[in-house]
Amino acid sequence: MNTTRRTLIASAVALAAFASPLVHAQAAPKLKVGLMLPYTGTFAALGTAIENGFRLHVAEQGGKLGGREVEFFKVDDESDPSKATDNVNKLIKRDAVDVLIGSVHSGVAMGMAKVAKDTGTLLIVPNAGADAVTGPMCAPNIFRSSFSNWQPGYAMGEVMAKKGHKKVVTITWKYAAGDESVRGFKEAFQKAGGEVIKELNLPFPGVEFQALLTEIAAAKPDAVYTFFAGGGAVKFVKDYAGAGLKKSIPLYGAGFLTDGTLDAQGADADGLLTTLHYADSLATPRDSSFRLAYAKAYKLQPDVYAVQGYDAAQMLAVGLAAVKGDVGKKAEFAAAVEKAKIDSPRGAFTVSKAHNPVQDIYLRQVVGKENKTIGVASKALTDPARGCKM
Repeated sequence: MNTTRRTLIASAVALAAFASPLVHAQAAPKLKVGLMLPYTGTFAALGTAIENGFRLHVAEQGGKLGGREVEFFKVDDESDPSKATDNVNKLIKRDAVDVLIGSVHSGVAMGMAKVAKDTGTLLIVPNAGADAVTGPMCAPNIFRSSFSNWQPGYAMGEVMAKKGHKKVVTITWKYAAGDESVRGFKEAFQKAGGEVIKELNLPFPGVEFQALLTEIAAAKPDAVYTFFAGGGAVKFVKDYAGAGLKKSIPLYGAGFLTDGTLDAQGADADGLLTTLHYADSLATPRDSSFRLAYAKAYKLQPDVYAVQGYDAAQMLAVGLAAVKGDVGKKAEFAAAVEKAKIDSPRGAFTVSKAHNPVQDIYLRQVVGKENKTIGVASKALTDPARGCKM
């Protein structure tokens, strides 16, 4: 009897020891991640690439960040700023997400940033470059894993000035991203003595370029600077070449002009020069391993949008590790991300006090189906974060 009792007690102790870590592990609630991205319309492919990149890093961490299993909630933002507040509130109020990831369209991201600032919800922007997000709207709980619209534009302004172009026409959609990209370009180009003789634009997401191409031909500039992305970038590059302008007036752009679009642009994109914080031919061990893992997971080659999604997850992981998964510790989360060096496929970058990446901007040239690196246009370029008080 005693032996049996001793055996039962020993078994009970062993079971308790075995069970307690399980009980403890189950006590950590799931980390609710709200993905507010475009899944339809001109930017649909971009939204998918961002989500893929984000999920890849989470998968590499065993499905957990900061010791918490990740659960995803998704909303299609339709690249429509007028629906941004309602959409973000669905994620915050209905789904009670811990963190927001979005978006692509700058106008949508501005709406997200306002709600995030008002509610204190953690927001990581994996694409939209709206300068205000890390400018006047900056906040301890708002971060960006991509770029400011100013950065690629400013870098290309320096490049085109060095190439000896004096008189330039700019063309873009009339919305925050286009306006700010052109402003960044003009700041550097005019500082170097260049002149912008005409600024052309059309409403987003319009693609009726013919009248504007006729204006470019009549103005006879030394070169053209442009900002378009997604489906609009495909049509613009094809129409520019189709109008015969590619042979006579060199076309330059922020890198979104040729990122994720080369298959559709074909030979019309050959030789185009763009500036961006990523390129297809970096050939670093970190980038090569990322590209291999992404291709294995999704049967696709990654682009800049996939990298930005991946790095949004990396930044989230860094902050959560420092606060042991407690998203309520915003100051400690922010301090950890600000101190970190993010080991990105684009090359390691840091995060400014305004929470925008401080990063190299590459000069790339389209060769076949690749945006090949031909140099660094601007080293460790920091967005000026004008208007940020934090």
